[in-house]
Amino acid sequence: MKKITLSLFAVSTCLLVISCKSGPQKDTVKDTSTTGPVETRPSKSGYKPAFEGQTRVNRVKTTTAYQVERIAEKIGNPWAIISMPDGRLLISDRSGYISLFGADGKLIKKITGLPAVEFKGQGGLLDLALDPDFAKNKTIYWSFAQKSGQGNLTAVAKGSLSADESKIENSVVIFQATPDLNSELHFGSRLLFDKDGNLFVSAGERSILDGRKQAQWLNSGLGKIFKITKDGKPAAGNPFIGVADAKPEIYSYGHRNPQSLDIHPVTGELWEAEFGPQGGDELNRIQPGKNYGWPTITYGLEYDDRKVGDGIQQKEGLEQPVYYWEPVLSPSGMVFYTGDAIPEWKNNLFIGGLSSTHIARLVIENNKVVGEERLLEDQHERIRDITQFNGVLYAVSDGGILFRISKK
Repeated sequence: MKKITLSLFAVSTCLLVISCKSGPQKDTVKDTSTTGPVETRPSKSGYKPAFEGQTRVNRVKTTTAYQVERIAEKIGNPWAIISMPDGRLLISDRSGYISLFGADGKLIKKITGLPAVEFKGQGGLLDLALDPDFAKNKTIYWSFAQKSGQGNLTAVAKGSLSADESKIENSVVIFQATPDLNSELHFGSRLLFDKDGNLFVSAGERSILDGRKQAQWLNSGLGKIFKITKDGKPAAGNPFIGVADAKPEIYSYGHRNPQSLDIHPVTGELWEAEFGPQGGDELNRIQPGKNYGWPTITYGLEYDDRKVGDGIQQKEGLEQPVYYWEPVLSPSGMVFYTGDAIPEWKNNLFIGGLSSTHIARLVIENNKVVGEERLLEDQHERIRDITQFNGVLYAVSDGGILFRISKK
């Protein structure tokens, strides 16, 4: 495979591998404190952050030599990528099947047998998650756009991977984010198991006004993060169990289109990123029972440049984002780096950007973002999802590219 080696500050023309020039390990935040933020475009809204460091923090630069490889191309319509216990990769295709790839990017087989998905607009087969006891029960969970009534909704199902790994058997839908709406947008959706074996599920508010307002309703499943058991029941200890006219599966609410979930490897807390409208994409630290504000407060504008609602960014009782982007990142899948291969990345958060066509690396200290870096900018791909295995990052793009990012 052809490789080109270059300085971190050079502009690469290589589409195969980027090898970054190595240097001494540094305190990335202190060493870059005078370089300014990575985002230099003016703010369209003119809104001011609620606190220092809530947006446009100083840039950081990775000093460890690393390489970016395109290990597979034209792989279809990928939406999610997860690693199996042996390092192989499962990639969902929005049209309704799962691909099994080797860590080298070679397609091993397609996995079929999933129930029908609503493959249009932003819908289709979405996220994947392995049962915590996958090694024993071979159970896979997936979220998808499901046709329902005169519209559709975000649903979660599970099934068993066959012995020959060619199909899903005994599939059953365990959860639906009701009500259904006639919309092709904002399904969410990410799946994530916690240490107790409960499943977090994110669902969007479906974009249209009938759904948007329901992000604030506790009797609606739109614009929510849920916490459920493996059978789709409310997880014990959920904040709205026993609350009148509230769905007991709800963990947090007031979300727009959350496509990013992961658990902080040190604190064990749930973190989430979601799309704002025109600007105002958010990174949130999710706490049970909290209201994250959409559409009452936002740092973004409507797509026709009008203010959203009353045009306010703060209100008592509504949570502020830890960090926000304006203009947008368009955050999709994200992962905290827990490997040892590149020590300066330890516990950093990596978020795939769609319209921004890069991966955002965030340095987080004491629940605040203190540094931001952009990776893969020269690849010009909408990064849909990211996973890791043994210190290596893997990412998929809407353009059907499978990337491997590893220490050189």
